[in-house]
Amino acid sequence: MKCLKNEKTGNIIRVDDKQAEQMSGNTWKYISKSEWKLQSRTPKEKVVEAVNDQITDSVTISEKQLKRKKSK
Repeated sequence: MKCLKNEKTGNIIRVDDKQAEQMSGNTWKYISKSEWKLQSRTPKEKVVEAVNDQITDSVTISEKQLKRKKSK
């Protein structure tokens, strides 16, 4: 697999080696995979949730056991 970038539009694609050989030329140029990753994978925003300490302390042992049984 090779990554190609269109010089006119800036579009980046990932294609098979044979197809990349045919396409490379004036408008399509080879680029690194890391550049393709930067465009295709947008960073996800982390969602920060406020956790109330009182709620976590009130979980009893029996509730924890029920959760374990459900997960098995």
